[in-house]
Amino acid sequence: MPMGIFRVCLVVITAIVNHPLLFPKENGTVPENTEEIIQKMKEREEILRLEKLRLEQEIAGQEAAQKALEKAAKVVEDVKEEKVQWDMWTALSMVIFLLIELWRQDFQEGNWQDTGADEDDMAVLGKAFKGVAFPDKAILASFYEKRILGTTGDMARMREMVEGFADDLLEALRSVCNRDADMEVEDCMGVGSMYENWRVRKPFVCDLIVPFAPPEPYCFRSQIWCSGDSFPPDEQGYGTIKVCRADEDETGCICDKTKLGEDMLCLLHSQGNNTRLSSEMEDLLCFKNTQYLDADQVMKWFQIAVTKAWNKISHKYEFDLSFSLLDSPGALKIKFRSGKSIAFNLTPVVQYENSDVYFISHFPRNCLAADLPSSTHWFLTFAVYERRFIQMISKMLPANACHVSCLQILSFLHGKQCSLTGPSGLTNYHLKTVLLHLLQTRPSQDWAPEKLEARLQDMLKFLEKCLHEKKLYHFFIGNGKVPAELGFPIIFQRAEPLNLFRPFVLHRDVYRKTIDTFHEMLRNTSALINEYMVHVPHVHTNGIQKESV
Repeated sequence: MPMGIFRVCLVVITAIVNHPLLFPKENGTVPENTEEIIQKMKEREEILRLEKLRLEQEIAGQEAAQKALEKAAKVVEDVKEEKVQWDMWTALSMVIFLLIELWRQDFQEGNWQDTGADEDDMAVLGKAFKGVAFPDKAILASFYEKRILGTTGDMARMREMVEGFADDLLEALRSVCNRDADMEVEDCMGVGSMYENWRVRKPFVCDLIVPFAPPEPYCFRSQIWCSGDSFPPDEQGYGTIKVCRADEDETGCICDKTKLGEDMLCLLHSQGNNTRLSSEMEDLLCFKNTQYLDADQVMKWFQIAVTKAWNKISHKYEFDLSFSLLDSPGALKIKFRSGKSIAFNLTPVVQYENSDVYFISHFPRNCLAADLPSSTHWFLTFAVYERRFIQMISKMLPANACHVSCLQILSFLHGKQCSLTGPSGLTNYHLKTVLLHLLQTRPSQDWAPEKLEARLQDMLKFLEKCLHEKKLYHFFIGNGKVPAELGFPIIFQRAEPLNLFRPFVLHRDVYRKTIDTFHEMLRNTSALINEYMVHVPHVHTNGIQKESV
């Protein structure tokens, strides 16, 4: 009982002590603190919510960036795969292109080598020979001895006479020219068939070229079609010659390349200076208002100078000298009182740099030759190197080799056929070019004298092939196999091959006439040769004798 009363009292006391009204001052702030806490909790909740949103946005951005990186990586990988495939195809295409280009160059530069070295291939090409009775070795040997061999002595005597007279004429020309104003003339050189010992048809004509140079302080600066600048196809094989002062910058004045304003004046080339320069250039045989050498002006000057020189020395000779052909300004003719005459060509040329290639003012015309682009375009001649090449090869061939004999017989047959049916597009220069190609590709033993018949047929078949394809490439231009001993300029060896038969593509009527003449010549070969045969020996097939070249 007392314990129960004690417990009740303890509960009452505890309730009284914990009643809020008993201690109002300590417990008065409880409601206010609760609201503040609630407010802070709301603010904290808001902060946490905003932070959550920010984190969610960052996570979303990172996921988007990750997806973008993965996509970009995939694209890069695809591109790499495509690039590898493209590079493979590009490399393969380049290899194919290079192979085609190498094949094309080999075909252009050496196609005759593949066909010229195989007898079977040459036989396939000779379609025009089917049904043609070709003279045998005995007939050809006898024909050569009786009809052609005797002309070599006449050529030697004529060369000696013409060269002596030309030297005397040029010496007189130098004496009548003004050394301070006129061109300086050098010694002449003999070129062509007369000096390569293969001319057979009369009249014999010596071809002499005369290099000349401008007076001091001027010099020639040449530009050729293969020097890097673009030349149209009809100007391949040509070049221009600029007359400059030796101390003048090769690039020239900037006023030539830049359009000056109306209020600007070049102090070097004022109007008065231009007038004086134009007058000087005309005196130096340049085309009007240019510095480029004019071929027509050069030939006019040369003809006048030759006339003056002849007037000075004519009293020493018992013959007359005159210009024989209007379309060949350098063609001269010596007329003896007996009525006989001797023709020769004396043509001024300009040396290309320090080589034996020359710019020639006028070239012998034929029905294939196109008109020059202008009188400031000069044709390049390689006649000196051609003569030198034949001389060099002749030393490597067997004694009494048949190479010159082949060219002489072919030239005779073609000339005889043209006299019957009229001129064609083929020239003796084309025939010589064929021989030069075969000399380079055929072994030296193939040119033994007993193989005259076979080599002559090779020339005809090769010529037939070139006519069929309308392609006969210049021997030196684009030929990288020219012997180094010749000292031939490398710029011409690296040039694109020059097709001598390109005019056939442009003139179909001339081409048709040339083909007909060639086939007619083949059919008439035996008749043309037998016409000059009196007796054909039954033996003696190797007796071809000729003057060594």
